[in-house]
Amino acid sequence: MLRADRHRLLTVWWAHWPVVAAGIVGGVSPDRPVIVLAANRVVACSAAAAAVGVAVGQRRRVAQQRCPEAALLDHQPDRDARVFDTVVRAVNELTPRLEIVEPGWLCIEARGPSRYYGGDVRLGEHLVATIERAIGGRPAGLGIGIADGRFASAVAARLAAATPSHTKVVAPNASRPFLAAQPVAWLDETGEVDAELVSLFARLGLSTLGSVAALPRADVADRFGPPGKLAHRLASGDDERLSTPTEPSEQLRAERVFDEPVEQLQPLAFVGKQLADELIAALELSGSVCTRLVVTAESEHGERSERVWFRARGLTVGAMVERVRWQLDGWIAQPGALSAGIVLLRLDADEVRFDGGDQLRLWGGVSAADEQAVRTIARLAGLAGEEAVRVPAWRGGRLPGDRYRWVPATTADLTDPDDTASRLRPTGLGGAQKSRLDSAGAGPWPGALPTPSPAVVIGADGDGVRAVVADEHGEPIVVGGRGELSSQPATLTIDAGPPQTIIRWAGPWPLDERWWDERHHRRLARFQIVTADGSAHLVVVERQRWSIVASYA
Repeated sequence: MLRADRHRLLTVWWAHWPVVAAGIVGGVSPDRPVIVLAANRVVACSAAAAAVGVAVGQRRRVAQQRCPEAALLDHQPDRDARVFDTVVRAVNELTPRLEIVEPGWLCIEARGPSRYYGGDVRLGEHLVATIERAIGGRPAGLGIGIADGRFASAVAARLAAATPSHTKVVAPNASRPFLAAQPVAWLDETGEVDAELVSLFARLGLSTLGSVAALPRADVADRFGPPGKLAHRLASGDDERLSTPTEPSEQLRAERVFDEPVEQLQPLAFVGKQLADELIAALELSGSVCTRLVVTAESEHGERSERVWFRARGLTVGAMVERVRWQLDGWIAQPGALSAGIVLLRLDADEVRFDGGDQLRLWGGVSAADEQAVRTIARLAGLAGEEAVRVPAWRGGRLPGDRYRWVPATTADLTDPDDTASRLRPTGLGGAQKSRLDSAGAGPWPGALPTPSPAVVIGADGDGVRAVVADEHGEPIVVGGRGELSSQPATLTIDAGPPQTIIRWAGPWPLDERWWDERHHRRLARFQIVTADGSAHLVVVERQRWSIVASYA
């Protein structure tokens, strides 16, 4: 039955926000082809790049094949959040409280502002003009959707991004017919439902949201459990979750008051990690997960920063810490916003839902030793600084030292096996991006070192221990441009040690990387060498300079 009292929500969504942020900060022209990469996968691209076939989820080499002239940029979530804070402050002029989902995506309650500006259409027009003034240019890729419920407004915003007005308004009580004709993939694109369930719906012939909504809700719940019940409710336009927060319970609050004002971001992020651990521990006792988090910070002079963060599938410790960093970094970077150190940091679980839990593993999982290791890492980060204690995250590459980068341990949820697996797997992204990449398959890097991997990685980014591979006369081996050898390898000298006799060797396997980038172009050859003492090494030669980058057990 239609409800007349349903809340109207406004969603601001920006297609390919990392490209927009790079243009605002780095001066990258929005009219030129631009590709933003993470783990050598496309996470965002400009309209010029998309016009020639570049799409989110593509491999780097495929994207460059389709658009060789595109500028390649690394994904920088911290920069994206810092730039988006300008948009947040501009939208904040319309309402005292808004809700941020991620950089490039926020929601506000639409009923009050709509009445003030003379209707939903007028509100959308005013908001577009406000954002245009804030970023100093035309808002290409911006979409503003107004509808009943969070999900319907999110879909409307994405459809509005392709229109000249940048605004799409769904009439009151019309969310269900509006959603009925939309593809079922929107459930995954908006982060509401797991990609595996959405893919199953498509394989069953439920290609639209209307076809899902037409099924009996009880049957869907019996077959697919709580996720299926949620998907059916959203497809029916029955999204009862509001953006207007309520006063949180004291039991769901964690705060820290500092005796001395804190002026640096790193110790604040470390305290944010402790508060997130406390909040998650309290939630776990009640079997709940936080979907909406309020982060509040106050300075010694009374300045205050308060943001509401939302995540449909729940906020982990790592996600909470990441949002604390984004908010404080944007506040500190804002000129004149902060005149003194911070004396209060508080996290409130503003919206929680029942956590259905996960099937426990027969083997593995989090042990007491794991928890002790996490506490030790947190202690070390407090003593040595956030940047000094790091954990690996997948980056991708052909050599062992290229495949992973190091990220601060405080930004990762080390107690969550799923978070660790997502960070270490080749498609270590999150949300809808991860699902798109998983569906495409990780796949090997062409020319990458095959398994088994070396036991010890000595060099990162191709740098290793200096070595010399020589022939039986002591002359260094020269590798030609086509991979031909000047003579047969006979000895291996590591650093300044004595020459060791080579009993087996394989190679060369030439690598020619980034040939399109004159600055970062690399051309080298890879060898596997076994010496008389039983040691096995991965040796590379680049510009006729030999080095050992890894060793086998």
